[in-house]
Amino acid sequence: MSPTLQRIHATGLVPVIRAESAETAVRAIDAVRAGGVDVVEITMTVPGAIDVIAQVARRCGDSVVVGAGTVLDEVTARQCILAGAQFVVSPALDLATIACCRRYGVPIVPGALTPTEIVAAWTAGADAVKVFPAGALGGPSYIKSLKAPLPRIPLLPTGGVSLTTAAAFIQAGAWALGVGADLIDLKLLAKGEDTVISERARQFVNIVAEARAASGSK
Repeated sequence: MSPTLQRIHATGLVPVIRAESAETAVRAIDAVRAGGVDVVEITMTVPGAIDVIAQVARRCGDSVVVGAGTVLDEVTARQCILAGAQFVVSPALDLATIACCRRYGVPIVPGALTPTEIVAAWTAGADAVKVFPAGALGGPSYIKSLKAPLPRIPLLPTGGVSLTTAAAFIQAGAWALGVGADLIDLKLLAKGEDTVISERARQFVNIVAEARAASGSK
């Protein structure tokens, strides 16, 4: 497992940064960092997302693992990698994107939902598989069902992950958790309540650690 993947797994969280401006995205990143999370995924829906990735990579250096999210094609993947993205996440399975990331030696986490799609992604060279939207298909119980026949494939459930469900997802066998609006609450950022997001980040980190300890996983 690469150092980047090791850090993602150690943190156990991938905050999904979706914001209406680059400035708000950077504030969200600073807020989760203050809460003890050193991994972030900047989605391509953020205005100037690739420039934001470059900015965060320059400013934070090795203190943050910055990834690119909602990457749909190999051209975008390459642009993100050249800007400094250390991992790439997609909501879907695109073989050319996987091949691009493998060529540059950057971890790729494509999206899949069914067992067939998950195995196809893994066979194509995925480093982990984003199960999305996990909450729509039963949440933790669905992840548990997938892990029974697919124990070696690292799964990153996204969609439906909250402070209430995070422990159950980890205990079901999730490798790490993709967390969106339940952590990066844009309304809180709009009101200047960045510290609330920092506190939520701390809570998520503690929940993941406690759930792993309770289930005997690392």
